[in-house]
Order: sequence, then structure tokens, then C-alpha cells
Amino acid sequence: MFCQRCGQPTTMQVVDGRERPVCTACGAVTFLDPKLAVTVVIAREGRVLLGLRGQGTRRAGFWGLPAGFVDRGEAVPHAAQREIREETGLEVTLGPVLDVRSTTGEPVVLIVYPAIAVTGEAVAGDDLAEIGWFLPEEIATLDLAFPHDREIVTRWQAWMARAE
Repeated sequence: MFCQRCGQPTTMQVVDGRERPVCTACGAVTFLDPKLAVTVVIAREGRVLLGLRGQGTRRAGFWGLPAGFVDRGEAVPHAAQREIREETGLEVTLGPVLDVRSTTGEPVVLIVYPAIAVTGEAVAGDDLAEIGWFLPEEIATLDLAFPHDREIVTRWQAWMARAE
């Protein structure tokens, strides 16, 4: 890694109790920020939309909830709607934040929304090779890109049951 201030190489040093990149020339410390991602649980007639992750994606060839990264300066709900549009062609109205997921050692923080209204016909786009609608019990049998997707669907089911 190179210094964001002067462009010189960095080395890992303990700063504030954690290893961080420190510039060998100017001493600037780089604080590595997490990457923010969003996903939306979309359902129709009791089935949840999953996408088969395409080539060049993390965990290609596995099923997962449609998701993507938030761009710097972008409002998080807008990013969720944009990612769903890019990956599935659907327009969604978001419900309240359903979950925030983070794991030690994982640089991605995931914000989860339920879709409370959906328009359009789903078509695989952007990072997805295929899409499919699955009953929640079928999801338990799939090879998922991220095991937390099962937990997210379970949380979504509980949220739906409370909303009824």
C-alpha cells in the first residue's frame, strides 16, 4: 500500500492498539475503513428472489440475495434501490432496516432492507448470471454464496409475521 498523502510505501505498525499502514516517509497513518454494502429481500407470492452470482464476482456460481456496494457520498437507501435495479431490473420500495451485519475480520458491513413494494419483471443483470424465486424452505437446500443469507431470510420471515 502507498501513502495517501505523499505516495511513498507504507509498512504495518501498531497504532492505537491495531496494525495500520504507516508511511515510511511522512509517517501518515492510514485508517482502513469498512466497505458498506446493501441487500434487499424481495418476495412475491411467498417466494424470495435470489441471484446466481456471475463470473468475476465474489463466490461466483453460488446463489445469494441481490446486493451491492454503496458509492461514496450516496444515500444508503438509494444505493439499495440502484443495486436492485441494476441486478434484477426491478423497482422496489424499501421497508425499514431489517438487519445490519458485520463480522470480525470481514471488511464489508451489510445493511439489509425488506422490499415492501416491487414493480417490473425480474431479469438477471449486472453481476448475476441467473435469477430464481425460491420458497424459504428451498433456500435451506441451496449452495449459498454467503451463509448469512439464510439468517437474513429467517429474520425477514419473522418481520413479515409481525407485520401481519
